[in-house]
Amino acid sequence: MTATAETLEFRTELKQLLHIITHSLYSHKEIFLRELISNASDAINKIKFDSLDREELLEDNKDWKIRIAVDKEKKTLTISDNGIGMSRAEAVENLGTIAKSGTRAFLESLQKGEKKDQPELIGQFGVGFYSSFMVADRVTVESRRAGNPSDGVRWESDGQGEFRVEAIEKATRGTDVILHLKDDEQEFLDPYALRRLVKKFSDFIEHPVVMDVEKEEGEKKTTVEETLNARKAIWLRSPSEVTQEEYKEFYKQISGNDDEPARTIHYVAEGTNEFRVLLFIPSKKPFELQWAGDYKIGPRLYVQRVLIMDHCEKLLPPYLRFVRGVVDSTSLPLNISRELLQQNPVLERIAKNVLKNVLDALKDMKDSEYEKYVSFFKELGSILKEGVGRDWTNREKLADLLLFESMNTPEGSFTSLAQYVEKMPAEQKEIVYLTGEERGPLEHSPYLEAFRSKGEDVLLLTDPIDEFVLPGLPEYKGKKLQAADRVEAPDKKEEQKEAAAKYEKLFAALKGHLEEISDIRLSARLKESASCLVAAEGAMSAHLERLMERMGHAGDAGRSKRVLELNGEHPVVIAMHELFERKPDDPRLAAYGRLLYEQAILAEGSKLKDPAGFARRINELLVKDARAESA
Repeated sequence: MTATAETLEFRTELKQLLHIITHSLYSHKEIFLRELISNASDAINKIKFDSLDREELLEDNKDWKIRIAVDKEKKTLTISDNGIGMSRAEAVENLGTIAKSGTRAFLESLQKGEKKDQPELIGQFGVGFYSSFMVADRVTVESRRAGNPSDGVRWESDGQGEFRVEAIEKATRGTDVILHLKDDEQEFLDPYALRRLVKKFSDFIEHPVVMDVEKEEGEKKTTVEETLNARKAIWLRSPSEVTQEEYKEFYKQISGNDDEPARTIHYVAEGTNEFRVLLFIPSKKPFELQWAGDYKIGPRLYVQRVLIMDHCEKLLPPYLRFVRGVVDSTSLPLNISRELLQQNPVLERIAKNVLKNVLDALKDMKDSEYEKYVSFFKELGSILKEGVGRDWTNREKLADLLLFESMNTPEGSFTSLAQYVEKMPAEQKEIVYLTGEERGPLEHSPYLEAFRSKGEDVLLLTDPIDEFVLPGLPEYKGKKLQAADRVEAPDKKEEQKEAAAKYEKLFAALKGHLEEISDIRLSARLKESASCLVAAEGAMSAHLERLMERMGHAGDAGRSKRVLELNGEHPVVIAMHELFERKPDDPRLAAYGRLLYEQAILAEGSKLKDPAGFARRINELLVKDARAESA
C-alpha cells in the first residue's frame, strides 16, 4: 500500500454550509447522532442487498451492528458500522461535496430560517453527516470498501474549508466516524445521555445499536455489550401495539421532518400477496419538494426485511410524492433485480392496494377531521391536484378531495365540488370557475356579474396549477366544468336579435379600429360593466397566457385574439351608439372603442401595451367633461 496523503478543499457550497453549522447556535444539536446512525444503517442495508449477487462481499462478517464507543480521556465519540464502506475516491466525493442540486437555495433557507428550524432542514436535505460539526471541532472518518481489503482510507477535517485524505490499513470493512468533541459538548460522552438519544431517535433502526457499558456484579465491575435500541421494525408490529409517540418518532427518522404526520396508514394485507404497509401523510410540505429534481418518489421497499429500494417509484404515483414510509413484502423474490421489479405483476397489485389505501385515508381525513385536512390541503393540495389530469382511473376520487374558494364562501374558507353541486340552483347546468392571481380582483371581475345577479356561485381559482389541472376534469357528477370567461350566457338569442341588429353597424365600425380583437358582440353576461374580453373555445385564457409568459413560453405570435363583448344597456355604449347615429365618421368613436378595449384588458388582470396612451385618452375625456360642466 502506498501511504499517500493529500489536502483538498471543500466545494464552495459545502464551505458555506459548514460555516453556517460551525458559527451558529442550535437548540437541537443532538440530531447529529440520529443522522450518523441512519447513515450507518443505510451502509449495512446496502451491503446486504449487494451481497445477494456477490456473497464474497460479506467477508464472513454477518454480525450486523452499529457500534457507539466513548473515550472520555481522548474526548472522542465513535460511531462504527460493518456496512458497505467507502473507497478513497468515494470518501473524497461523498464527504467533500453536496451531491444535490438546489444547494444554493437550501443554504439561503438555512441563513434566513430561524435557528430552531435549521437542524431539521439539515436532516431533510440529506446532508446529515455535516451536522457532526455542531458538536465536534474535528471529525475523522476511517473506512474500507467491501471486497477491497487494501483500499482503506482516512478522511479528516476541522470543517474550516479543507479536508485531508490518506491511505490506511483497515482490517475490517465498513466505516468509523470519530468525533473529537468540543469542550462544551462533553455531555455526549455520557452513556446515559447516549442511551436516551438512541431510544428517542433510533429505536426502530432494524440493526442493533450497541455500546460497551460497565455493569456492577457485587464488588466487581465488568464491561458488557448493551443493545440500545428495540430493533423490531415498527411496521412488523400490530397497529394496536404501537403508540402515537412511536409512530411520530419513526416518521421523523424516515422523513427527516420534525412535524407530526397528518395521517398514519398502518395495515397488513394477507392472502395470495402478503405485505405490510406503514405510510405517513405529512402535515406540512417537505422541504425538499421545493426542488422537484431532488425529490425521490415512493416509499422504501423491503422484501422479507431486506431493503431493496430506498424509493420505489412503482408503489405510488408522482402526485403522492409527499407520502413517506415502508412497504415490506414476503411475496416478492428476495434476489429480484431492480429492473425486473418494475415489471413485476405482484408489485403492481401491491401498488394498487397501497394507492387505494392512501386515497381512502385522505378522504377519511377530509370527512372526519376537516380542519386538519384543510391545513394539509393548503400545504400539499397543489401536488395532489396533478393526479386529476394524470390518473384517469382515480380521477373521480381525486376530484372529491379538491377544495376551492368561491364567490359565496368567506375568504380563507373552502368548498368541495360535491358541496358546490349540492347548492346549485335547479336551472344551473354547469360548474363555473374563474382563474386569476388573487381572490380580490377575481371577486370584482365583470365575468361574475351575470352569475351574481342570479345567485349562482363561481369557483375562484388562484393556484397557478389550476389552469393546467382543470382541463383534465371536463365534468363532475354529470355537470360540465366551464370557465366564466368562456361561458356563454343563457340563450337569449330571440330576445337579443333586435338589440344586435341595432348595434351591428357600430360594432363593425369599431372592429375596424381594433386589430387586436377577433370580433365584437353584444354581451349577455355583463350587468354593470361596459366591456369585457372573452376567450374563444379552445384558446388560452388571459390568466394562462400570463402564466406562460412568466415561464418564458409566450410564443412568437404573442397573445391570441379574443372577442370584445359590450354591454348594450350601459350608458357609455348607448351614448356611443347615439354619436354614431349622428356622425358615423366622428374620430371620437375610435378613441372610445379603444378605451373600452383597454378597460377590458385591465379588468381581466392583464397589462396594457400603451399605458401612456390610455392615460392620455382618459385625461382628454376629463378635460372635455370639465369644460362642458363649466359652460
